[in-house]
Amino acid sequence: MPRLTKIYTRGGDAGQTSLGGGQRVDKDSWRVAAYGTVDELNSHLGVALAAGLTPRLAGVVAEIQNELFHLGSDLSFLEADKANLPLPQIEPRHVARLEALIDELTAVVGPLQNFILPGGAPTAAYLHVARTVCRRAERDVIAVAREESIGAQVVPYLNRLSDALFVMARYENHARGIAEPLWDSRA
Repeated sequence: MPRLTKIYTRGGDAGQTSLGGGQRVDKDSWRVAAYGTVDELNSHLGVALAAGLTPRLAGVVAEIQNELFHLGSDLSFLEADKANLPLPQIEPRHVARLEALIDELTAVVGPLQNFILPGGAPTAAYLHVARTVCRRAERDVIAVAREESIGAQVVPYLNRLSDALFVMARYENHARGIAEPLWDSRA
């Protein structure tokens, strides 16, 4: 468990930061942008959790937040460094757990009958915002993967997580008895 004794280091004042393995990179590099977007996603999930998610989702979101720290670790270390360090990483079991959650919640809310608009209960809306940030994180990670090796489960995890967040938003509205806002294609 890392111990932070000092929050500021002044090391980034010239526009660079250190990766987990100590390599100095520009703060606007794709890798830093990718794990920064994952951090933003985690913060949005914290907002949803603080807003009072239904009990079924509150526990799940707390677990996902922890997994997103695994994912940030996965991205902040180069693959060569991971070979020598026992680091938390995203594993197939994390992806499988999201798939099981999607199946479970879809069985409750039923199949999608129409495109829905983000909204409904405030907590569902927060989950929709998190979903869109998750999609951006996925795009950022794919940009990294074009140039550098990344963990094999990072993209599948983000892909499943965005789907899970969509179904979680639907579940949140369903559990609160709030109708999903539907897209009116004729308006």
